[in-house]
Amino acid sequence: MNEARILNITVEELLAALPRIRSKFPAEDADGLIIESAIHVLIELHAQLLQNNVSITKLKALLFGPKTEQMKRVGPPAAPRTTATVALPKRKRRGHGRLSAQDYPGARRVEVRHPNLRPGCQCPSCLAGTLYAFLPSSPVLNFVGSSPVTATLYLLEQLRCGTCLKVFTAPVPPQAGLEKYDPSVAVILAWLRYRGGMPNTRIAQMQASVGVPLPEGTQWQIQQPLYALVALIVVDLTFVAANAEVVYNDDTEGKILDLRKAGSLSAAQIEPGRKGTFTTAIVAEHGEHRIALFFTGWRHAGENLAEVLRHRDPQLPPPIQMCDALSRNVSDKVKTKGANCLVHGRREVVPLVNHFPEECGQVLEAIAKIYKADDEAEQLKLDDAARRAYHQKHSEPVMTALKVYLDDQIEQKKVEPNSTLGKAFNYLRKHWEKLTLFLREPGAPLDNNICEQAIKRAILHRKNSLFYKTIHGAEVGDGFMSVIHTCDLNDINPFDYLLALATHPEAVKADPKDWLPWNYPRQEPALDIRRKPPRKPG
Repeated sequence: MNEARILNITVEELLAALPRIRSKFPAEDADGLIIESAIHVLIELHAQLLQNNVSITKLKALLFGPKTEQMKRVGPPAAPRTTATVALPKRKRRGHGRLSAQDYPGARRVEVRHPNLRPGCQCPSCLAGTLYAFLPSSPVLNFVGSSPVTATLYLLEQLRCGTCLKVFTAPVPPQAGLEKYDPSVAVILAWLRYRGGMPNTRIAQMQASVGVPLPEGTQWQIQQPLYALVALIVVDLTFVAANAEVVYNDDTEGKILDLRKAGSLSAAQIEPGRKGTFTTAIVAEHGEHRIALFFTGWRHAGENLAEVLRHRDPQLPPPIQMCDALSRNVSDKVKTKGANCLVHGRREVVPLVNHFPEECGQVLEAIAKIYKADDEAEQLKLDDAARRAYHQKHSEPVMTALKVYLDDQIEQKKVEPNSTLGKAFNYLRKHWEKLTLFLREPGAPLDNNICEQAIKRAILHRKNSLFYKTIHGAEVGDGFMSVIHTCDLNDINPFDYLLALATHPEAVKADPKDWLPWNYPRQEPALDIRRKPPRKPG
């Protein structure tokens, strides 16, 4: 390959060369357009570099487009903050970024009494007043690090009689517990893998490095009794989700080796025509509670949602279903009120904003106003019916004007329908009814973001562990992720919740409904989940 020649030319010389380059190629020739575009990029890059204020980040955005979808980076100026006719509560001013003692709800609390003084004592300073309890207490935080699983080796002294040779062994101390593996071991292993995305192999390597080996097979055996309890909880969570008012669903690729190996399945497990495997995330909103469910296998998101809604009370009206516009996210076997994600519609336009700033700006500015109105409705703490009325007043005129603009651009041939911009506009026009359900149905969401965030749990696991080996392994992962993410969605500590299940297996088996994440705290005073049972004597 010949070495490239370096030519010192000016911008004026490049511009003068453009007509000669065009004359070498037929009109609309692809190669000519590529060379012409490259010259324009080079000229723009040269102009930016001359300003001496182009960082690497700006240079990457200039060459490859913006990675973010924020309005301040890709679109026109944001819409005015307030469209409401009533005063909105002021947002909390940003602080210094440090965390206060109240930001550590999981920290163990220890009450420290004053060594010399008590309430009711005489004040040692003025000798006239009386001391009383002053709240709040003065907090002092102390952090301690340790490996995920620690072990204590109890060396029980043995004594033997020199005459009868009988051996006397010291009793096992109460703090040793009943079992070799405390219930918290299964909890931390499940939490690390299915919440933190850490594979068993990596956990085993980490444990070996601190002198407390925990092989992968041992980890799996420890977690199985806990999964048996989690599976009972998932069954009841499924029934709650089936009767929800709003459901979100989406899927991503999920690998199970046994489904991809010839001869590894029985005839009953084989589904003809199936090749790809997926992990579906379903998030359901039922009253004040949110439920997350995960399913990995051959079925698509729509099929898994239909299986969940099969348990729905037939007396209830169809739920609102929020998803993107992919056909595999819906099923003709179940009736729902379909809503499509407004963010996905916006995402069709964002990559084109640098090429069509005016046309894309119309769409981005309109959608920004919709989200401002929704944010204001949230600040005003409106219920579903009032929120719909608020959107009908402030958002419906915006969406109506946007629909007229999109129709005019396509029908009047101002935008080529088969171009990238035309396809983006036609996506919005085609799914307009489902994109605007929030204007007609109380409680209809604007987007599928909550499900997109949930499915990142499965993506993190796939990224680190690559695959599940067996169908049962996928069921275990789906079960733990369902329970853990349900706890996250309801602001419940997942570690404490799983520990409560592991500590009281018989109570969970007797009535799993009493041990759903939002119910289990009522059991704490009676069952005292913090107390470790003593080991039986002998």
